[in-house]
Amino acid sequence: MLAELRARAMKDSLEAIGRYDEQRVRNRLLENFVVGDTYKVLMDQQLAGFYVIHLREDHLYLDHLYIDPAFQGHGLGHKILTDIQQQARSLNLPVRLGALRDSRANKFYRRHGFIQTHEDAFDIFYQWQ
Repeated sequence: MLAELRARAMKDSLEAIGRYDEQRVRNRLLENFVVGDTYKVLMDQQLAGFYVIHLREDHLYLDHLYIDPAFQGHGLGHKILTDIQQQARSLNLPVRLGALRDSRANKFYRRHGFIQTHEDAFDIFYQWQ
């Protein structure tokens, strides 16, 4: 269920760079899946999205944040990210994450105060403090 949602949420961004492979998109989530670090987002009792946040020794790592395209534009991502930032503030830890290069997510994270720290061939990495 979550892997399918991830595939729907990432499809346009990955197709734009010629890297959409539904099985690989699903497997990426399943390879690192930790039940205790995964949170479902419901809207009108329907699965609207999910996120995975790992508590590391010196930071919180936002491994996944996906909102189903049918539920985007309702402020769910903003609410989730604001809650994560509040949690990080209370722990006195930064939040780190990576976003697919050329994804709309990059603008979203920058708008929420994340600063680019580095990049690789496919992803841009950010930190919020």
